[in-house]
Amino acid sequence: MAHPTDTLPLRKIIHIDMDAFYASVEQRDNPDLLGKPVAVGGSRARGVVAAASYEARVYGVRSAMASVTALRKCPDLIFVKPRFDVYKAVSAQIRTVFAEYTDQIEPLSLDEAYLDVTQNQLGLPSATEIAGQIKAKVRELTGLTASAGVSYNKFLAKLASDHRKPDGLFVIKPADGPVFVETLSVGQFHGIGRVTAEKMNALGIFTGLDLRQQSEEFLGRHFGKAGRYYFQIARGIDDRPVNPDRVRKSVGSENTFEHDLIDLPDLEIGLQPLIADVWQYCQTRTISARTVTLKVKYADFRQVTRSRTMLSAFDSQASITSVVGELVQTLLPLSQGVRLLGVSLSTLNVGVSETGRQLSLF
Repeated sequence: MAHPTDTLPLRKIIHIDMDAFYASVEQRDNPDLLGKPVAVGGSRARGVVAAASYEARVYGVRSAMASVTALRKCPDLIFVKPRFDVYKAVSAQIRTVFAEYTDQIEPLSLDEAYLDVTQNQLGLPSATEIAGQIKAKVRELTGLTASAGVSYNKFLAKLASDHRKPDGLFVIKPADGPVFVETLSVGQFHGIGRVTAEKMNALGIFTGLDLRQQSEEFLGRHFGKAGRYYFQIARGIDDRPVNPDRVRKSVGSENTFEHDLIDLPDLEIGLQPLIADVWQYCQTRTISARTVTLKVKYADFRQVTRSRTMLSAFDSQASITSVVGELVQTLLPLSQGVRLLGVSLSTLNVGVSETGRQLSLF
């Protein structure tokens, strides 16, 4: 088998992922919460957990879990109202640390990003050393811990950052990439969701090694265009660059919930982190947007979208939240539970800042 770096330029990629970000910020700002199981979002009576502290995760509490389910798993769970403005401000602080080392930064959300440090501001030869310095500076600046993964591509760097959480630093070297991948279950692969993993399992594909044993033609037949991606990552190959300046037609974030959302408060809580994600992405790249789209997938997998376009760009996260809230109202009362929510921004312009005014609903 060809070595993964035989045909691709050797990059030095770091994936930084903050540890239980929302919950950790709440514990930092309220010492009474330290060491206790905390859920951000929801309440003891209703709603959905947006994030859970590691103390809560021990009990099986996870993000996107119904509050009543989380409380059943952990009766002492403490619910805290989300403060997305605070999370955004902390995220901006973390970004300043990244910028000390490279301008090749690709944010994925408020709490994670890819960095290409092949060529870096300080001329340091070791990506592992850079990752360690970033972790230390982030902790000094914010009081929070981050996990870092270092490898020669984005796929493996993300796997590496998950490997030693929390407060971890793990390196996957070029010679070790294919071997590391073969031991994992396909459900652990970034880009393979629950439904795809179940389909792979039904085909007898359970691990990275099982996936590697399939031909590209077989994977293409069963998984379409994604088949080539699966064929490559099973071999530790991922040629996607860290590209902070890529031109996009839209910016989106979505989440599939463990339990169906059944009323307006559930929907509002489920939408908050999605709106924060797309707004933060645009803010960090000086992108403006005039169109917001709400995506809803019901329990029977029926999908609907609602969009609104403005004469001028959205000028704040609150303005997006307001319009999304109006779009949600057009779907009430719910005909059935909601299993997935998505928010996307489009009609994008780079380097433009405007104020928004409603134009039309369609």
